[in-house]
Amino acid sequence: MIVAEGPRDGGRRARGREAEALAAAFLEERGYRILARNHALRRGEVDLVCETGGLLCFVEVRSRTGDAHGGPEETVDRRKARRVVLAATDWAERNGGSGRNIRFDVVAVTFGESAPRVVHFPAAFDADGGAGVF
Repeated sequence: MIVAEGPRDGGRRARGREAEALAAAFLEERGYRILARNHALRRGEVDLVCETGGLLCFVEVRSRTGDAHGGPEETVDRRKARRVVLAATDWAERNGGSGRNIRFDVVAVTFGESAPRVVHFPAAFDADGGAGVF
């Protein structure tokens, strides 16, 4: 089977990359240091790995066009959080991050007719994938 990537898929991927770039810039402006981007495993991915004040932050970036169906942060369910935790654990083991204080954040980017809105949710979920601030 051959699957062609349509304009909608290409647009969604481009919007995802733009959201990640906006999230990284947003965090850097607030003193975070980006250590890695898109650390992926077969069973999960973490979009951004950051450091701030000795704390290791694993960041899931979510985006939507508009908020008619809720904010982008609402799309991070327990299953998604667990996949981020798996990838984060792998990154930490490979890069000397085991034993450090860690946090799992979400950055929500909403695209609309005006400038994109970026909202940071520190401690959005815990290492078990359980809800934090949502």
